Amino acid sequence: MKKLLALALALVMLFSVCAFAEEAAAPALAKDLVILYTSDVHCGVDQGWSYTGLYGIKQQLSASNYVMLVDDGDSIQGEALGAITKGEVDINLMNALGYDIAIPGNHEFDYGMDRFMDIVENQAQFPYISCNFTYMDEPVLAPYIIKDYDGVKIAFVGISTPETFTKSTPTFFQDGEGNYVYGFCQDLTGEKLYAAVQTAVDAARAEGAQYVIALAHLGIDEASSPWMSTQVIAATNGIDAMLDGHSHSIMAQEEVLNKDGEPVLLTACGTKLQAIGYCRISTDGKVSTGLYQWTLADGIVGLTGLTNEFSPIMAEQTDAVNAKLAEVVAHTDVDLIINDPTTGARIIRCCESNLGDLVADAYRDATGADVALVNGGGIRATIAAGDITLNQIKACHPFGNMLCMVEATGQQILDALEWTSRAVPGENGGFLQVSGLTYEIHSYLPSTCEKDENGMFVAVTGEYRVKNVMINGEPLDPERIYTVASHNYMLKSGGDGTCMFIGDTVLLDEVKYDYETVIDYIVDTLGGSVGEEYADLWGQDRIIVITEAP
Repeated sequence: MKKLLALALALVMLFSVCAFAEEAAAPALAKDLVILYTSDVHCGVDQGWSYTGLYGIKQQLSASNYVMLVDDGDSIQGEALGAITKGEVDINLMNALGYDIAIPGNHEFDYGMDRFMDIVENQAQFPYISCNFTYMDEPVLAPYIIKDYDGVKIAFVGISTPETFTKSTPTFFQDGEGNYVYGFCQDLTGEKLYAAVQTAVDAARAEGAQYVIALAHLGIDEASSPWMSTQVIAATNGIDAMLDGHSHSIMAQEEVLNKDGEPVLLTACGTKLQAIGYCRISTDGKVSTGLYQWTLADGIVGLTGLTNEFSPIMAEQTDAVNAKLAEVVAHTDVDLIINDPTTGARIIRCCESNLGDLVADAYRDATGADVALVNGGGIRATIAAGDITLNQIKACHPFGNMLCMVEATGQQILDALEWTSRAVPGENGGFLQVSGLTYEIHSYLPSTCEKDENGMFVAVTGEYRVKNVMINGEPLDPERIYTVASHNYMLKSGGDGTCMFIGDTVLLDEVKYDYETVIDYIVDTLGGSVGEEYADLWGQDRIIVITEAP
């Protein structure tokens, strides 16, 4: 009996020693790993920290840490620099900065699928990853990448928003016969996306990843449900931290519980380099996140300005384009706004503005249409009173959409107004600025719009929030055929899910670029200058929001 007891104790001690040895032998970082991340740069390469400042941060951190640099999407589109070069300058600068990984946001596709794949395969010197971007239900890109530091394996899982379908150009995801062949694991419940993320996380863990960092372009806007970053975290496990983008949110470090009730760190760094985010994995194994928020006197990395070894590279890539963009093309006597001048809140996606009126008027003037409809999400920048440069017009209209006109019924117009007003008083990129019509939005009524799994309009099942629609002073007739001016993104491609015009008779097909339409209106119709008719920043009472029931 004593011999058996002694043997048992010996075995216990042996197993304990082995376990201790195994634990002691587990790889550990020799120095901290700092994962710098950017998101929603939108071609703002010289704004906020600028890429020059980002270079400075990276260089100083590299002196005593391992440093990686990753991007969470929407980098190559948003201003004229990207539009003119189709993202080439932006990618060249990212190459020069030494980005390690990037994921596609919705706007990486704005120059077409061929251009995006050309960037991935031929121009970017870093890999793009995404676990839920598919072609015929098969992954297009690697779902994750594992990096090894001192034997410690860190997995990076890419997640692209399924809203890409409607927040880029839907037809870019079709084949030549109009079938949707590209997808983002979209459905009405979010389950397909959650499953794709979990599959990638599990595979990375099975390969030995000790940490899983999600690079996400999902956001926390309610309109993005069921694909919000918080919802993905809550429906999965195995993620240590999620570096998020898409909603332009600023979050240094939030904790969100996963499906096992364990905390996952969530962080986001805003837009146009107003902050540089980081995720730090320390030598003691602790994971933390935070932001380097921009001020000239910040001192976080000891910068005294934004001139360093990267400055000549910036100049080489941007000077020629900037010179062209600096050309004066028109004038305005009044500020033309997309934001509330008092609070700074963006209004172009939820109510009328004078810039929205101007752009819609330009579309109607160019075509002679009964009505012009322009999505607020396509009007991206305020234009201050004074000379107007090509850069300002391109920043206002950066997508390269093209002017079109179709024949549509009054019912289609009514459905378009109802669909795009469904989030008011909240924002919606599809919110319509208008010319040739006026309408009311009774926002106290719940929206009864239905959408399909791709985020496309299906029907209005209850009472309309949009009422008293007048077209050129007369009540809208649902049966009447009207001419409607807009751009190819909305009329032909169903952008923002506004698909009710697809298949309508096209009277004018992609006759000029959106920014050219605005320039021509100001120069040829307004005599070269925007005047007092647009002086009211809040527009001309074309859109009235009624918040309380009568």
